[in-house]
Amino acid sequence: MITARAAYPAIRGAVLAVAAALAAPAAMAQQDPPAEGAATIQIDPRQVTADSLISRNQAAQRDPNRGPVTNLPLPRYVSLKGSEGNARRGPSLSHRIDWVFRHAGMPLRVVAEFGHWRRVEDRDGAGGWVHYSLLSGVRTALVMDDMVELRARADTNAAVVARAERGAIVRLHECGVEWCRVSGGGEKGWVPKPVLWGVDPQELRD
Repeated sequence: MITARAAYPAIRGAVLAVAAALAAPAAMAQQDPPAEGAATIQIDPRQVTADSLISRNQAAQRDPNRGPVTNLPLPRYVSLKGSEGNARRGPSLSHRIDWVFRHAGMPLRVVAEFGHWRRVEDRDGAGGWVHYSLLSGVRTALVMDDMVELRARADTNAAVVARAERGAIVRLHECGVEWCRVSGGGEKGWVPKPVLWGVDPQELRD
């Protein structure tokens, strides 16, 4: 059970790399003349700022759906590795703790990356920046409905092998278009995908 919540703005980290070579006016005079018909652009070196030197090409090549650190999809789901994880206001130990996750294996959604930190949120959108060492790639899901029936096959007519209470954390296995196979408490079975948080509606898993 999560113990605290605080509303706070998203924090974005950015690394700015600037490279500039400004030739002296005398050197510019020695350059080859522009081709006939080509436009001549004169730049006053005193008006060149760091912001104007950001590589637009580099920014255009970055996939907004991929993490800038891991190149993994954003957003994506992970799980809490241990029984407790501090979510901070910013991506460093100097930032205050806004949230504490207290359920081992609980599913979390990664929405941003910065260095060794991942900004995560729970099903309610609460969270913050968590050190990557506290997270696991093992996929889990949260049961959203009460007494969900786990079936032997991905079929509403299949035999019921177990039932899961609302709020139960289950291990996520295969997922088709409408069903996912989950396990927990020594039981394993298929449940409708909409009753789970921790898997996207269009996600398929083998």
